[in-house]
Amino acid sequence: MDGMGAKKNVFIIGATNRPDIIDPAILRPGRLDQLIYIPLPDEKSRVQILKACLRKSPVSKRVDLNYLAKVSHGFSGADLTEICQRACKLAIRQAIEADIKREKERAAGDMDTEEEDPVPEITRDHFEEAMKFARRSVSDNDIRKYEMFSQTLQQSRGFGSNFRFPDQQGQGGGSSQGGNFGADGDDDDLYS
Repeated sequence: MDGMGAKKNVFIIGATNRPDIIDPAILRPGRLDQLIYIPLPDEKSRVQILKACLRKSPVSKRVDLNYLAKVSHGFSGADLTEICQRACKLAIRQAIEADIKREKERAAGDMDTEEEDPVPEITRDHFEEAMKFARRSVSDNDIRKYEMFSQTLQQSRGFGSNFRFPDQQGQGGGSSQGGNFGADGDDDDLYS
């Protein structure tokens, strides 16, 4: 508590692609209290990731992000970001090359009027070229390993839904009382 009596909370969040080598001591209660397995993005999420990556980029209306998301099954958010960045770089490179060519033509006197931007947006061609280099960073074998680790961790973490108090004088396994924590109006923090 600070001088005003306000409570401070500190949350520590970590991420790993190697959950199998986490020291078990750090997984004890009071340390990293929750482990959450976040699977690879589904198709709807991949569309949203692509849109987020390209939100400030001029993308041709002919680029079908829904189709790109559909064919990129198994790609992580980082993999999708790499595709978008490569397509952007290809468009920029094409614009620079067109600008250099235009300057050479202007210097040679072959061109007398100002032209508009030769590459005003990222096109299907840019994405098609970017997809030639696209790769999944997480293999199917890795995904199976992560899912097995997640299941093993959940099973080793306690009783799950099988815990029940024994019946006492007509109360159905204590379940009639369940969920009434704080029912007396006392909402004080357990550690206050």
